[in-house]
Amino acid sequence: QVQLVESGGGLVQAGGSLRLSCAASGRTFSSYAMGWFRQAPGKEREVLATINWSGGGTSYVDSVKGRFTISRDNAKNTVYLQMNSLKPEDTAVYYCAAGVSWVVSVSAYDYWGQGTQVTVSS
Repeated sequence: QVQLVESGGGLVQAGGSLRLSCAASGRTFSSYAMGWFRQAPGKEREVLATINWSGGGTSYVDSVKGRFTISRDNAKNTVYLQMNSLKPEDTAVYYCAAGVSWVVSVSAYDYWGQGTQVTVSS
């Protein structure tokens, strides 16, 4: 069992930046791949970025590639999502999750945080 808590969301103007954090507890954090996901109103949850257990491998979906950066600090049991050049369509609840693989797939992740709201104004 892994417990995850997201933080860092808020309201930002288009073109601005936010940094999300996900603090983990429970099982050994470094044993898990991690991912960032989001869900907008009326939409399905979508994967944004994933990172392997060591932090040496990352993957991004095209919509955030070049704008978002996922990273992790295993010593702090924390994963981050740096979001730059934010767009109104980025507005959603953002979730972090832990799983056994860093593939870009929602189904690969077993443990989820409760989410943090990100709102981007035009």
